[in-house]
Amino acid sequence: MVGQGGEELEFCFERLVMGGDGRGRMDGGGVGVITEWKDVPMELLLRIVALVDDRTVIMASGVCSGWRDAICLGLTHLSLSWCKNNMNNLVLSLAPKFTKLQALTLRQDKPQLEDNAVEIIANYCHDLQDLDLSKSFKLSDSSLYALAHGCPNLTKLNISGCTAFSDAALAHLTGFCRKLKFLNLCGCGKAASNRALQAIGRNCSQLQSLNLGWCEDVSDAGVMSLAYGCPDLRALDLCGCVRITDESVIALANRCLHLRSLGLYFCQNITDRAMYSLAQSRVKNKHEMWESMKSRYSEEGLMNLNISQCTALTPPAVQAVCDSFPALHTCPGRHSLIISGCLSLTSVHCACGVQAHRTASQLSHPAH
Repeated sequence: MVGQGGEELEFCFERLVMGGDGRGRMDGGGVGVITEWKDVPMELLLRIVALVDDRTVIMASGVCSGWRDAICLGLTHLSLSWCKNNMNNLVLSLAPKFTKLQALTLRQDKPQLEDNAVEIIANYCHDLQDLDLSKSFKLSDSSLYALAHGCPNLTKLNISGCTAFSDAALAHLTGFCRKLKFLNLCGCGKAASNRALQAIGRNCSQLQSLNLGWCEDVSDAGVMSLAYGCPDLRALDLCGCVRITDESVIALANRCLHLRSLGLYFCQNITDRAMYSLAQSRVKNKHEMWESMKSRYSEEGLMNLNISQCTALTPPAVQAVCDSFPALHTCPGRHSLIISGCLSLTSVHCACGVQAHRTASQLSHPAH
């Protein structure tokens, strides 16, 4: 939602309710029936609040009981990221009213949320599907246990930077929130252990996107559990997971046929063997698709691959991956194969990159 607070709401009221001359007269010359805010019909009210920001929506819900009831019933998406000081108290007051929320963003620049706010969300917002709690440093395992029992319909959860959560609490959550498709655990070093990843693989078969950036305790055992338990995985960020080896990538290549984005930044135990397994999986997947038309595997394959600082890789292996997946680009403006920090890989080029290189060579060395 966009707008300028109360002034925007007042402007919408004048334009949509009061009529053309701003004095209660409609364009046709008649006198408008609606002359006060409390007389605005529910349908028109919801149209108005759709034009303003979330701060103004909250203000509007306090105009009268009719407005409060209408907004509380109609509001499904809310962001409180603009709240810099009193987010916890605001959540405590709003959650019992906005019980129909499906998406709630509580991202913070400085930690404000406490467990009691998340617990009241879990107690009242049972339809919640999308929840962003990123950078909530004050939250403890109590929050995850509450969400597990109060919000079983979660499909998207962002708890990146929530460093106090344990792997036991995360594993418990996945046992109840089995519809999860998008999960961001970046920086959750305590929560994102192999034990938790095994629980995710066991319980969340619909998972499509997982961010494990800088979760340094993650190793092959955890990633292999994901590969076997989450076959629909589309995006996996393992940047900074320094313990993983080729075995993780091989399992992903063989089991996650829909994988589109893979982050391996600073995974320095990755070797050419992993790259060749990705390249070979392309051929294998095409064959399986041909054999069974039931598989709707997309022809696009890998579209993003970050192997920056993977210094053990050689050009032939990476070029094989690039040749197998045409959507991977090294050319300017389309960098989807990221190889920064790997000086030995400067000779790797995508198809259009090779063509551009040839054209440049021809221009600099014209035939006589």
